[in-house]
Amino acid sequence: MDKETLVKGLNTDLSHEYQAVLMYNTYAANVSGMHRRDLKNFFDAEVPDELRHAQLLANKIAALEGDPTTDPAGVPGTQDPKVMLENVLKAESDTIKRYVERRNQAEEFGDYGLVNDLEDIISDETNHKEETQKLLNDRWNN
Repeated sequence: MDKETLVKGLNTDLSHEYQAVLMYNTYAANVSGMHRRDLKNFFDAEVPDELRHAQLLANKIAALEGDPTTDPAGVPGTQDPKVMLENVLKAESDTIKRYVERRNQAEEFGDYGLVNDLEDIISDETNHKEETQKLLNDRWNN
């Protein structure tokens, strides 16, 4: 594993953390209907975690002498609360897969501090995914 490949992967992860910040913020603003209060609170509560992940990634990329991206991945737009949660669930599932791959790359590269940081992020993202799944089950799959 070379540094350039690791930095490229971390930049992909960073663009998706920016996406998550934008997605959660936008969905919190746009959610409507009978579950608005609960879903707005849920979406708003996720923003600080995703921003913290983005900060960690940007700092690591810079420490590896890379240039942190400023480009977010695209945010799927919707006004439907169920689709919002489905989009979040997909994004969190995809993110976990990317972070597991990045964790393995960091281990191969020999950056064990990054391995630990990525394991913490994987845990956070898994919790986000599970909470999102519970909301989908509780609200729309009864």
